This record gives sequence, C-alpha cells and structure tokens, in this order.
Amino acid sequence: MKLPHSPLGPLSRAPEDDIDESDVAVGGEAHAAAGATAVAVAMKRAVEQMGPLRTARTLLRLNQTDGFDCQGCAWPDPEHRHTAEFCENGAKAVTEEATLRRVTPAFFAEHSLADLEGRTEYWLGQQGRITEPMVRRAGGTHYEPIGWDDAFALMATALQGLDSPDEAVFYTSGKTSNEAAFVYQLFARAYGTNNLPDCSNMCHESTSVALAETIGIGKGSVSLTDVETAELIVVAGQNPGTNHPRMLSALEKAKRGGAKIISINPLREAGLVNFRNPQKVRGWVGQGTDLADLHLPVRLNGDLALFQGIAAHLVAHDAIDRTFVEQHTQGVEAWLAHVAEVDWAELERASGLTRAQIEEAAELLPASSATVFCWAMGITQHRNAVATIKEIVNVALLQGNIGKPGAGLCPVRGHSNVQGDRTMGIWEKSPPEFLDALQAEFGFDPPREHGLDTVDAVRALRDGRARFFLGMGGNFTAAVSDTEVTERAMRNADLTVHVSTKLNRSHVVTGREALILPALGRSERDRTGGTTQRVTVEDSMSAVHASHGPLAPASAHLRSEVDIVCSLALATLGDRHAIPWAEFRDDYTAIRDRIARVVPGCESYDERSRQPGGFVLPHPPRDSRTFETGSGRAVFSVSPLEVLEVPEGRLLLQTLRSHDQFNTTIYGLDDRYRGVKGGRRVVFVHPDDLRHLGLEEGARVDIVSEADDGSERTAYDFRVVGYDQPLGCAAAYYPETNPLVPLEATATHSNTPTSKSVVVRLMPRRA
Repeated sequence: MKLPHSPLGPLSRAPEDDIDESDVAVGGEAHAAAGATAVAVAMKRAVEQMGPLRTARTLLRLNQTDGFDCQGCAWPDPEHRHTAEFCENGAKAVTEEATLRRVTPAFFAEHSLADLEGRTEYWLGQQGRITEPMVRRAGGTHYEPIGWDDAFALMATALQGLDSPDEAVFYTSGKTSNEAAFVYQLFARAYGTNNLPDCSNMCHESTSVALAETIGIGKGSVSLTDVETAELIVVAGQNPGTNHPRMLSALEKAKRGGAKIISINPLREAGLVNFRNPQKVRGWVGQGTDLADLHLPVRLNGDLALFQGIAAHLVAHDAIDRTFVEQHTQGVEAWLAHVAEVDWAELERASGLTRAQIEEAAELLPASSATVFCWAMGITQHRNAVATIKEIVNVALLQGNIGKPGAGLCPVRGHSNVQGDRTMGIWEKSPPEFLDALQAEFGFDPPREHGLDTVDAVRALRDGRARFFLGMGGNFTAAVSDTEVTERAMRNADLTVHVSTKLNRSHVVTGREALILPALGRSERDRTGGTTQRVTVEDSMSAVHASHGPLAPASAHLRSEVDIVCSLALATLGDRHAIPWAEFRDDYTAIRDRIARVVPGCESYDERSRQPGGFVLPHPPRDSRTFETGSGRAVFSVSPLEVLEVPEGRLLLQTLRSHDQFNTTIYGLDDRYRGVKGGRRVVFVHPDDLRHLGLEEGARVDIVSEADDGSERTAYDFRVVGYDQPLGCAAAYYPETNPLVPLEATATHSNTPTSKSVVVRLMPRRA
C-alpha cells in the first residue's frame, strides 16, 4: 500500500524489521513529567501516522462534549474543557487507532502464522488497522479472507455444537461501549452462560470485592471536584504520569489550592515529583509544579503494613471522627483492638519503612479535614490486595473521609470503559437483582450459577472444559499471567475469535480454527443501520457520557461491536426468546431504552446521555452516606498482617508499564521518565542489590520466578539497570514478564493475578 504524503513529508511506514534490543540505551531518570517534550513526542507520533490535517481533526475532538472518548485511561473529563483536552499517551492511543497504515489480506498472504508468531508485540501492533474479516482454517498456515455472513455462520455452528453453553467463554476488554457491553452480556445469558470474564478481573477486581464488602458498592466515591478541592491526597501504588496523565492536572489544581500530597510507591515516579502542565505558561518556561510533599518508598507487598501503621498512629492520638464512626459504621471495636496490638517491628519489616517514616505520613491526616485516597495496580495485584484496600477504607472511615466534599475513595481505573462494562452486566458474578431485571424485561430466565473469570477461563480452556473463546477487544493472550500456560490453553480451543482493530499476539496464538473480526474504532463514524449512531461510556467516577467519532472508517468492511454482537446473536439464537436483535443492531437508542429499564440508576438513559457532559450515576456512600451492606453501615475490617518472605539471593519483582505503552499496546521503545531508550527488556534493581548479587550494571540476565509449589518460569535475556527503589525489590515491563507470574498466583477473594509481587532470581546469561 502506498501511503499518502503530508506537507511535512511522507507518512512513516510500518516497520519491516523487528526490535533490536542490543540498541537499548539507559540514562538517568527524569524529575518532571509532561512539558514541551510531551507535546513534541505526541505530535511527532500523530503526524507521522496520520498527517497534520487528520491529526488536528481527531485530537481536537478528543474528550470534547461533541466528540469521542479517549481509548486510553478512564480519568474523568473536567466541566470546562481545554481546546486540547488530552495527554501525550491519549494522543498516542488515538494515533494507534486513526493511523493510515493498513493490514490487508495481502499482508496475511505474505506472512504465515509461524512468521507472525515470532514477531514482537510492538511489531505486530505497528502494522496498522485490520481491514477485512480473516479466518484461519483447521490446519492452515495463513489467515485468509472470509465474508461476514460466513464468519457468523462459523461461530454459530461452533456454539450450537457445544455440549453445554458453559463451554463458551465471552471475554470483554474495557474499551467496549456500554451499548455493545449490554447486548454482549444479554447474548451470552440468552445463549445460556455467565462466562463473562473481563479485563477488570486482572486489575481492579480486588477493589470491587473490597469496596462492595465495606461500603456496599464496588466503585470509588469521589468526583473530579473532590480531588481538586481535597486538603490531602494519598496516591498509593499508582504512576499517574504514565498511566493517567490527565490526573496530574487535577493534582496540580489541588496543590495550588493548598493541598498536601503523599506518594506511596516503591519507585519515585517523575509524574509525582513535578508536573509541567503543557496547558500553562509555567509548564513551558517555568519550573512546573512540585506535587508530592512526602514520598514513601514502600517495599513491594508492604502497603497493608503501612496503612495499619498509619491507623495505629491515628488511633493512639485519638484522631477519630467519632460521630461518623458511631452513626455510619460497624465493627470498629474489633478493629480498634486489633490495631492496638500491632507489632511495629513487623510493620517496619513488611513495609520496608521506619516507624518515623510511617508516622510522618500519619501526622498529615489529622491536619486535613478532607482527604482523598487514590490507588491502582500497585495495590490491587498482590495476594493480600483485598485486605490492603479494606485497610485503606478503615483509615478513611476512621476520620469520616467519605460522603463529604473533597474526600473519599478513588480507585483509578486503567481502561476507558472498564467500569461501564461492569455496570452494564459484564460480570461472571452478576447479582440476582440484575438477573431478575433481565428476566422481567426479556422474558427468559438467565443462568444463575456464577461463570468463569479470566483466570478460571484459562484453566477451563487448558483442561478442555471450554472449547470456544470470543474476545470483544483487548489482547487476552498477552494480558493474562503465565503466558506459556495461557497460550497452550488458547491452542486447546476449537475456535478462537477476536473482535479487533489492530493485530496483536492473541491473533497468532489460535485454536484449531480462528477468526479476526475487524471493528470500528471509537474515532470513526458509525453509520450502522444507515443512520449516525452514538455510544456511551462511564469513567472512573461514575460519569456517563456520549461518544461519536469524526473519521471515515478505515475500511468499508468494518462493522461496529454492536453490529457484530447482534448479528452473531441472530445467527446463533434466531428468534429464541423474541429478543429484537435486528432492532438493536440498527438503532442503538433501542438498546439504551432497555438499559434504562434494567440497569439501576440508568433511568431515562438515552435522554440523559444526550446532555452535554452526560450524567452521574448514583453512589449512595458519596451521595447520602448510606451503605448498602448487610447492616446498612460501612464496615471496619480486621486483616491479619502477613509478611511476604523472600529467600536469600532472591528479589521481589513487580511488572509495570513503560511510558511508551498502554496495557499490552506498545506505542514505542522509549521510557524517557525512567531513562530507557530503544528497548524494553530491562530489569530495574537497586544498585546495592546488584553488588550483593555480583552483577554489573548492564549485565544480561534471565529472570527466573519461583512459585510456592516449587515450579519455575523463565523470561529470557534482560539487561540489568541500577535504579533507586527499596532493597530486595525489582521491576520490569509487561507483557514481557507475564510468563513469570504463575496462573495459580492470585489475590485472595478476587482471583486477580499477583503481578506486583513475584519472587525471582537473576541468572547471568552465558556469552
């Protein structure tokens, strides 16, 4: 395909050669985020793949009330929006989707599956947008084109031939719209299964479990205004400079209003050191805004100990909102007794912090009348994650920091509609009330037994208990832990299907047969049914709003996710249950009308979502300090402390993102905030640990994980980089290190992979 030219020269072509990791260069870490460099990098990437006119057309509509929602993180939009209401990584996400590069049938004819399987995730993703449905036939060496009707017939035949509906798995990525998610879960349940795993199972499931049990709803309790007006903000296990860059603007606003910020993270990340806001003159020519007043370099898996130490200090100094505790909570007496008995020596050993450091943080809480607690994957992906989040809730409840302005709980979601998908019923454990509402609306009795989450879906595929897999977006194979086991499981399926915009690892690890179904992107116009359609999404703070793209589709062969689901339902179920799939496909308003009658808080859904900026879903703890728990009160929880022991000569590894990626999508090979350029296979280790292990800076090593059952897993050929962090800890990028995380290593109660606390040893590579 010949790419068009732009006034700045020819658009860049997809790379022909793959990554050469020998070219990686390592320098010092940055001490500020964003600024002119972020703008320059974002614009360079966008113009190279879209050209200047297309870049302007897309980015100026991104996150606007009359535009489309970012494909990246789920940070909310402000009421008054800038002309450029996006961050560097949001611009990269749009570029990935709106690129002019194309993956056509000719590409698949040229590249066999064996060839594609040997490519990196970066190379696959950089090839461009998939233009036509493709099929890999049983025994085939290549993908080949297939018509849409034939693709739906192939899927319907596979589903109709299963011995049980529970042999099918229907996975959802967090980018799926509310309308698509609603019809997707409706189809799965009308077909007969609750096997609806989603990406939340791998990230904030621990949050959903902990919050549902303590405050009665598995969502955060703050608004954007609360963050901006807080007096104290605690940011734990989160790197907003890379993963949620627009959050930095809210932190800056809070900081300039007098707020204090505590950063809790093993690594001191640039985004919480200093922010140079590209929307402000001081972000270009000034010194920016210093953010964190206090950084606590907590040991991996030490957050539970840290928050118990904070709680013990608060209780000892009677820093308690007794009115709130007495009127709105239960279980406080048992918790107070537990906190009174904490062993400070154990807290210090578990957290890697001194008592003085913990108390320095604790002393900031009584001085604040409104505190917001933020957290992300650094909290949720540990064995004790649910307990840790409950301890964060305990500290918030102790001082009444929920249900009042400028205060509350703020789990920051990492994907743009992952919370909305759960609201729409994408959950293997939907409550009986939701299923009852489906039955009342559609006249069939949905299955009541819980289905498979993500980890259990892999187990079922591995063991032959599941034979069909449909992925609605995402990159399931690369995202899940224990890559070798996951890939074997996927290859064990009869049919694997992926609804996608771009090529990724999941397309080259297939079942006996495989389909790739190319979907419209969020930046593209949806004319399904001959009329302009819009979709809706929900952000991290329960705000729902519309999204409609400005661009012509990348190919005439693309279909919307709603179209794909409804067409599959028609092919598979026909007129069973008399669900109007054709009407839903042609008019998304009909879907929103059903959402309004089924989903709590979504009354008049279509009308309210049409309003500029949309509407906010109800949240009882936030709105009225009411808690839909068994007792009608918020719950204090007692969680015994367990210290994660690491044998001599081993390290505790966390997997994390580079600044040049979003989840498993690799935008580029530079992590400038950590000083890495031109590669990804690096492992960050404290310089003192390098000396103790007898390793030189820049040495090449294999990383070997050691599981509780004695099994070992290896990720090969990483360069060692000295990097300041707690002794005994290490960090490396995923998905390259996902092979190290055992499938069985999951958080208690949530079954989330424990990707932030993996015991490893570093083995020098032979020359």
